[in-house]
Amino acid sequence: MPGILYIVATPIGNLDDMPPRVAATFGAADFVAAEDTRVTLKLLNHLGLKKPMMSYYEHALHHGAAILDRIEAGESCALCSDAGMPCISDPGEDLVGLCAARDIPTVVIPGPSAAISALAVSGLPTSRFCFEGFLSTNRKNRMEHLHQISGDQHTLIFYEAPHKLIYTLQDMLEVLGDRRIALCRELTKLHEEIIRTTFSGALERYREKSPRGEYVLIIEGAPEPE
Repeated sequence: MPGILYIVATPIGNLDDMPPRVAATFGAADFVAAEDTRVTLKLLNHLGLKKPMMSYYEHALHHGAAILDRIEAGESCALCSDAGMPCISDPGEDLVGLCAARDIPTVVIPGPSAAISALAVSGLPTSRFCFEGFLSTNRKNRMEHLHQISGDQHTLIFYEAPHKLIYTLQDMLEVLGDRRIALCRELTKLHEEIIRTTFSGALERYREKSPRGEYVLIIEGAPEPE
């Protein structure tokens, strides 16, 4: 009988948000597939656990077949990302796709998601939204992406790194117009910050103060056509 791939959500910053079922799943798993084994080691140490680990990050997905071979041999695997829900804008999605193709059982252990947490506190409409992940580092591809979604009337969700934030905001202002935005920084951590403003207001802010920490951007959708 094959084992099971457990898709395990971990806290997005504050380890006090650790659900009991997450800790129990790590404890029961035969091994852990981690985006970054160094980050996950700290998590396991917090739980007082020692587990064999394998990497599955973007440039080590050749490990995917080895991970699945172990599961098919009867071992259970806890799949986790560095923080939050695995497989969402995360290379773990490839592992789950391989499991689906090989009829390997998968079980989700739900928990925090930075995208949904940010949406909930954004103050922008939540009934319809689209998660767009990270924009390309290539400006041509980034602009094409923004033009494709410029007419979408639902709320948009992006992830962004601090060193790219100003360039992203400039391109968004150029393509989407000066819309409302909530910039959610370091969610659940000591320096958590929710900034509700516009693209132009955010640019003015960060030209005076360099962005720091990981961001979730919640952007209002396009207005209805007249």
